[in-house]
Amino acid sequence: MKNLLVLFVFVSTFISAQNFSKQDTLKGSDTQFRNFWDVKKYELSVEPNFEKKSVSGTNKITFSIINNVSNPTFQIDLQQPMEYKILDSDLKISSEKRDVDFIFIQTNQNLKKGETHFLTIQYSGNPTIAKRAPWDGGWIFEKDNNGNPWITAAQEGIGASVWLPIKDIWSDEPDNGIAMKIVTPKDLVGVGNGRLISKATENGKNIFTWEVKNPINTYSIIPSVGKYVNFNEVYDGEKGKLDMDYWVLDYNLDKAKKQFTQAKPMMKAFEYWFGPYPFYEDSYKLVESPHLGMEHQSNVAYGNGFKNGYLGRDLSGTGVGLNWDFILIHESGHEWFANNITAKDQADMWIHEGFTCYSETLFTEKFMDKKSAETYVQGLRHNIRNDVPIIGKYGVRKAGSGDMYYKGANMLHTIRQVINDDEKFRQILRGLNKDFYHQTVTTKQIEDYINLKSGIDFSSVFNQYLRTTKIPILEYSQKGKVLKYRYTNLVENFKLPLIINGNQKISPTEKWHTLKLKSKKAVELDGNYYVEYKKM
Repeated sequence: MKNLLVLFVFVSTFISAQNFSKQDTLKGSDTQFRNFWDVKKYELSVEPNFEKKSVSGTNKITFSIINNVSNPTFQIDLQQPMEYKILDSDLKISSEKRDVDFIFIQTNQNLKKGETHFLTIQYSGNPTIAKRAPWDGGWIFEKDNNGNPWITAAQEGIGASVWLPIKDIWSDEPDNGIAMKIVTPKDLVGVGNGRLISKATENGKNIFTWEVKNPINTYSIIPSVGKYVNFNEVYDGEKGKLDMDYWVLDYNLDKAKKQFTQAKPMMKAFEYWFGPYPFYEDSYKLVESPHLGMEHQSNVAYGNGFKNGYLGRDLSGTGVGLNWDFILIHESGHEWFANNITAKDQADMWIHEGFTCYSETLFTEKFMDKKSAETYVQGLRHNIRNDVPIIGKYGVRKAGSGDMYYKGANMLHTIRQVINDDEKFRQILRGLNKDFYHQTVTTKQIEDYINLKSGIDFSSVFNQYLRTTKIPILEYSQKGKVLKYRYTNLVENFKLPLIINGNQKISPTEKWHTLKLKSKKAVELDGNYYVEYKKM
C-alpha cells in the first residue's frame, strides 16, 4: 500500500491549486491503479427493489493485462452508500481498502502482459436518487399512470459506479461487450442494452438476459423495469437487415407506433451522413423512460411524450424543429457520436454533443431541405451563452460549457462553409465513423483528422470556438463599390475565409483590407458562418 499512499500525497498536492479534490482525479484520470489493465467484458445481474429504492446484484469483470506489473493495486469504482463484497477472483488478493467512492484491491503477484483475469463483485444498497434526471444523474423509482413501478437510471455525468462496481472511466470500454441479467417481479419487464437472448422465471421472478457484443461506454449500461410492451420492424440498411425494437408502456403503444414512424427516416438520414449504424449486431432500440432521454447504446431512452420538437417546443425558435421529434433524432444521433466514437475524457465531451447537435441540422436537410436546415442551425445560436470554454478540465471528469451543443454545431457548420464541398464534408463525417470505429478519441485526433481530410488547417478555428468564449467579429464599412473590413476578437493567427455576395471569397485578418466590389449594392454577408457582422 506504500505506492498507494505516495500517489495520494502527490495527487492531493497537485490538485490543491486546481480546486479539484483527490476524488476528482481518481475518478477522471487513468491512474496507476487503472493504466495496466483493460476491461474485456462485464457480466452483471441487477435487481431493483421499488419499495426499498435499492438495487443489488453481481458484476464479473474480465480483463487483460496490458503491461508487465508486480504486486499491482486495482481501482474499482463504486459510489457511496453502495456496499460490496468480493465473491471470486483468480487474482492473489492480499488486501482491500475502501476510500470514499473507490475500492483498492492489492495483489501479491507478478502479472504479465497478455494475461486474462477476472474479478466478481457483489453489490447492494440504496444508490443516489436522481432529482432532475437526466441532468443530475442517479436512479429513478417512479410509478406510471396506472400505478405500476417504473424504474431506470441516468448516469452520463455521475457515472455507472453510482450503483455498479466498475472501471468507471470513458477511455476503457469492455471490448467484448456485456451480458446483463435483469431480475423483475413477475408482472414487470426488464429491458437492457443489445439483444434479449433469454427470458426465464425463477422463484416467482422474471429474469431477462440481454447481450451486447460490441464495445460499450459504461454510462450507457442501463436497465429499465416497467410494464413494457414491444413492437419492432426491420430496416434495410447499408450493412443489411437492421432490427429496430421499441419498448413502451402498455398504454402508450398506439402513440408510439405513430410517433416512431420517424425512426426509419432518421436511420436513412444518419446512415447517409455518417455511415452504417455502428451496432447492427446489437440492434437499434428505443425504450420509453420516466425522464426526457439519453443516448444509451442500442438502448436509447425516450421520454419526449410522443411529441414533435423538444417536449413540444422548438429549441431553434424558428419553427423548423417542430417538424420532427427532437429526442428521437438527437439521442439516436449519439449512436454515431458518443457511442461509436467516444471521448476519452469528459473534457472533450463536445465530440459527443457538438456533432450530435449538428446531426439535427443534417437530418433536417435530408428530411426537409437545405434552406430549412440552415434556418434551424442559425436559430440555435440564441441558446449560446459563451460563459466558459467548451473544452473542460482534463483528468478530473469535468466537462466544459453547455455551449458544446449549439456552439459546437455552429462551429461544424462554419467549417462546412469553408470546405465548400458538401460531398467532401459528408465523406469526412463518414470517415470519422469508419476510421475511429468503436474507439475512444481525443479532441486532437478529431482536429487532426478534419484538417487532414479537408486539406485545410482549421487549428485556429478550433482554438477560437473550443478554447475561448470569443466569437469573431467582422467589422466592415461600405462606400459605393469600396468595402473595408477586418476581424476583431480573435485568437492568435486566426484564419477563417468568408464568402460574400454569394461567390466572392475574402480572407480577413486583424488588419483593415480594402476591396472593390462589382456594384454599389449593399454587400451580402452569409449568415451560415458563426461570425458576428458589425457595420461601422
